[in-house]
Amino acid sequence: MSKPGKDADICRWGIMSTATIGQKNWQAIQLSGNGELVAVASRNVSSSEQFIRQCQAAVPFDKVPRAIEGYSRLLAADDIDAVYIPLPTGMRKEWVIRAAEAGKHVLCEKPCAGSHADLKEMVAACKKNNVQFMDGVMYMHSQRLQKIREAIDNRIGQIKRIATQFSFFGDEEFDESNIRTNSELEPFGCLGDLGWYTVRFALWVMNYETPKKVFGRTLAAHKRDDSPDSVPMEMECGLHFENGVTSTFYNSFITGHQQWAHVSGTDGSVFVPDFVLPYAGNKARFSIYNSEFLIDNCDFSMAENREDIVIEEPGNSDRDSQETRLFRKFGRLVNSGELDGHWPDVSLLTQRVLDACLESSKEGGRGIDLS
Repeated sequence: MSKPGKDADICRWGIMSTATIGQKNWQAIQLSGNGELVAVASRNVSSSEQFIRQCQAAVPFDKVPRAIEGYSRLLAADDIDAVYIPLPTGMRKEWVIRAAEAGKHVLCEKPCAGSHADLKEMVAACKKNNVQFMDGVMYMHSQRLQKIREAIDNRIGQIKRIATQFSFFGDEEFDESNIRTNSELEPFGCLGDLGWYTVRFALWVMNYETPKKVFGRTLAAHKRDDSPDSVPMEMECGLHFENGVTSTFYNSFITGHQQWAHVSGTDGSVFVPDFVLPYAGNKARFSIYNSEFLIDNCDFSMAENREDIVIEEPGNSDRDSQETRLFRKFGRLVNSGELDGHWPDVSLLTQRVLDACLESSKEGGRGIDLS
């Protein structure tokens, strides 16, 4: 049942923080067709005002969102149905729980929490207060993902191996001043910021089967002067599943932009060059390989047998791009009044695996049993 004075087809949003990612999602709300941005909150109102001026100049709402000082005041507003929370990971538990207790649906950036135990409390608060919880993994809502699923299920035989990499190079300024290198704000470092995506992809490929064993190894770490501890800057991790499937992933703040995924089976493989952030343009792609090794007397050759699959789906900044589809889907859940338990469940599993990767790395790569 909709609230008094609320359009049943519109989800009224508040953004909690002026983090840069909020600029992208300002546009996603505007393009969603069922979302209205009501307010932006920050610790000081001048930051909210500046954020609103900047975004409104680029992607205007008919009614200019209002600036609010303090997150508590945003949660007290009776004209907001849902909040998008891109606060640092170290702050999310408190504000997700407070948002749920205020009756606001929660779209939470990743990594969702500092630990699986914390996320369980956050999800429980949302369930208790009958509000939807979802994390901000945009590619989960892309049209391409279903096509990739069809290829994995029908074209490559039995899955044997999943390999992914998500990385970017952070310069000296990034190392010394970005929140992602401060252990108090982002304790997982590159594993949290990038590994949430690589872990989620492997779990999705495996239809959310819990790995039997998890391995993690920190290849490089960094401790800046104002950080209580060092954070991982480069990590390699592995997942072993009950049926013998293995997965490996690499995340790094010291390697240039890469975001590929490769799923190998007994009959072929699927390769996605840009599984997290689709390359700009109006077509999303991936490739299916059913290569063959051929021998004709003295002539040995490898036939590539590659099929490139192209989907009419814009990479970004469009009414049908994955970030817009995320906000549209969330708005539909809010407006329907029916919660979807799938989304908090997969967040909890992702967090559990992430925790185990970090635990393993701190113990010299010892396998962590999750079976």
